[in-house]
Amino acid sequence: MPLNRDWIEQNIPHQGGMCLLDEVLTWDAARVQCRSSTHRTATNPLRAHGRLGAVCGIEYAAQAMAVHGALLAQADASRVVGYLASLRNVVMYTARLDDIVTDLMVTAELVTGDERTVLYTFSVSSSDRALLEGRATIVMTTAFDEVSMGSRNPA
Repeated sequence: MPLNRDWIEQNIPHQGGMCLLDEVLTWDAARVQCRSSTHRTATNPLRAHGRLGAVCGIEYAAQAMAVHGALLAQADASRVVGYLASLRNVVMYTARLDDIVTDLMVTAELVTGDERTVLYTFSVSSSDRALLEGRATIVMTTAFDEVSMGSRNPA
C-alpha cells in the first residue's frame, strides 16, 4: 500500500486541508521522512494574512511524528494518541514557508521513548536548505486514558 495522502489521513487525526503531508518517502524504526507541497496552497489553514510563517513548520513536523507513531503501531491494536508537550532548541532559518518554491522535506527522528513519552528531533528543509529544526516531546495516551481524563474533566 502506498504511503500517500490517503494513507496519512486514515492514520493521523488531521483530515482535509489540515492534513499537511502528501506522502511518506522513507521510514524505519528510528526515522521518517515525508514530503509536502501544501505550504504553497493559498487555502492552507495555517496561513494568516496571506502568509505561512516558518513557525508553522512545527505542525508539519508534528504530523510527521504522528505518521511515524502510526507506522510503528501498525502491529499494535491499541489506539494511542500523542500530544505535543514541549519544544526545545527550535531554530528557524527563514521567516516564511509560503514563498519556498520547492517541496518541503519533513524529517522526524526518534531519540528515545517509552509507552508514555517520546522525544524526537525534527527538521524541515527544501532543496537541501534547512528551514527549521528542533526537538519535541510527545506525551502518549491510550483511548482508555482519554475516556478517563474526559470523565474527570467534564466539558
